[in-house]
Amino acid sequence: MSARPPFDPERLAATAARARRDLAAALRFFSILSIPGADDRPFGDFAWAAPLAGAIIGGVGAVALAGAAALRLPAALAAAAAIATLFVVCGGLHEDGLADFADGLTAGSSREQRLAAMRDSRIGAFGAAALTLALIARVAAIATLAAGGAGPAAAALILAGAAARLGALIPLVALAPARPDGMGARARLEPAALVAAAAATAAVALVVGLVSLGVGRALLAAILAAAAAGGVAELARRRLGGQTGDVAGAAEQAAEIAALAGLLIGAAAA
Repeated sequence: MSARPPFDPERLAATAARARRDLAAALRFFSILSIPGADDRPFGDFAWAAPLAGAIIGGVGAVALAGAAALRLPAALAAAAAIATLFVVCGGLHEDGLADFADGLTAGSSREQRLAAMRDSRIGAFGAAALTLALIARVAAIATLAAGGAGPAAAALILAGAAARLGALIPLVALAPARPDGMGARARLEPAALVAAAAATAAVALVVGLVSLGVGRALLAAILAAAAAGGVAELARRRLGGQTGDVAGAAEQAAEIAALAGLLIGAAAA
């Protein structure tokens, strides 16, 4: 019986091809971009690539930020352009989830009433307030980073995009679906998918940290993002008894804001 060679080109090529397909599927899932090679598969098949897709989406925001900076727009306007670009590219997916989650948390006294409120297409006062505050926080954080140069702010968008998509996965692993239908039920994940996504996020943090932000700051941002998403998951467990797609969207937003805040904490400490 012959031993398997240490380097198998065919196996390596097959692994790379599957990784490309997984990344294409993740980009299609998290954005409105037209992605060649994307196919319809269960979310769990490509969930590990969510942070990589988030980093690419964050890179689109970084391009918008760099363009605004090249036009010598103020940092606040450049940051607003970047966040607006991300909103459009993602189709408002995560922001919609945050608003619905905020409305659901405060609706009625029973779990059923809260879940019903989250499915209401109308936005309530708490949802509007949560969405507004989240947008303000994101723009303010990017503007603060951009005041020191477009490079760190662009790197922050890439890192936050990766960490935020990791955050979106946490409720899908930690909680059972709150309903038998909907995205939360279809996208329930096994812990192995979260471990793989965490490794992908760590890789993005390492690269971005080495290039621009510093490894310590980048890892701190990723850890805070995961903690914020875990907080959203715990809140959903207590108030809803499980997760939904809206919970995942709220976790993504909380994780993104926490990641950006972590980078600002690191900047203040430097």
